[in-house]
This record gives sequence, C-alpha cells and structure tokens, in this order.
Amino acid sequence: MTKGRLEAFSDGVLAIIITIMVLELKVPEGTSWESLKPILPKFLAYIFSFIYVGIYWNNHHHLFQAVKKVNGSILWANLHLLFWLSLMPVATEWLGTTNFAKNPAAAYGIGLIMCAIAYTILENLIIKNEGENSSIKQAIHSKFKEYISIVFYIAGIATSFFYPYLAIGFYYIVALIWLIPDKRIEKTLKEN
Repeated sequence: MTKGRLEAFSDGVLAIIITIMVLELKVPEGTSWESLKPILPKFLAYIFSFIYVGIYWNNHHHLFQAVKKVNGSILWANLHLLFWLSLMPVATEWLGTTNFAKNPAAAYGIGLIMCAIAYTILENLIIKNEGENSSIKQAIHSKFKEYISIVFYIAGIATSFFYPYLAIGFYYIVALIWLIPDKRIEKTLKEN
C-alpha cells in the first residue's frame, strides 16, 4: 500500500484537533487589557498544546518521508496515535479552565505519555515493515530522545499531584527536546 492516504488523513485529523482547540478560546468580555486576564490560563494551555500538536505533525511528516510502503498494522498504529492526539483538546480545555490544577495536569501528562508510546509503536512497526537495513532503521538506531521523554512525562505525572506547575515544567522540557524536527531522519535521507 502507498502512504499517501495515511498522510492526508493524518494531516486532516491534526488540523481538526488544532481547530477544535482554538474554538474553545472565547472572546473576552470587555475591551480593556484587564479583560484578557481571565482567559490567560486557557490561552497558555492552547499555546502549549498547539506546540505539541505541531511537534507531532512535524515528526510524523519527517518519519513518513522515509517510509516506502505501509501495511494494515501501520494504519492501525497511526490511528492509535491519532486517537491519543484527538484527546488533546479535552485535556487542554480542562487544564486551562482549572488554571493548571493537579488532576488536569496529571491527565494532560497521561495523554502526552500515551501519544509518545503510540508514536514509538508506530515507529517500531514501520521499521519492522521496512526491514532492518532500511533508511528509517538507520536513522532511528538510538531511541534516547524517546526514552528520556517518557521519563520526563512520568516525572511530570508523579509531581502533578503535589506541584502541578513543576509537572508543566517537565512537559515543557520534553517539548523543547522535540521542538526541532527529528534531524536523524533528514540526515539519513540526505546520505542515501
């Protein structure tokens, strides 16, 4: 199977996720700068989630640049990733509406770790399908960024019940790690 439909569907779902998140932002009541204050937590949560969805879109795009073909397992793994990403608007709304309270911060982290696990499963199935000598296997020979991200997510979830802002800090660090698209794949593709 070719990968075009998978990429197009994924792009559409990610665009809808971002649209849903932005539609949750309501126009402030009033015309003063002070009237923006009540919506600031929701706006910050939106920015944070927009960055995360953007990171997944960028890395998904780079990943599929190296993929030659897909199979049913890859299609389902991709849907698994999109499922967890589709929960991002709910987690974002809860986090922003509650001003980054402990349970919403934990739920947000659980959503993030599930996205990370789903993405790792997708990568592994792609490597299995493409073969051990594939360019994608060469590019993703080290999983350090993936594993360190999961460690930070776990730390964030654990601390969210006591220090929710520290938990958000852990999630922010992971976003910084992945902000630049995965250079491993670009480098390998240029070499081949």
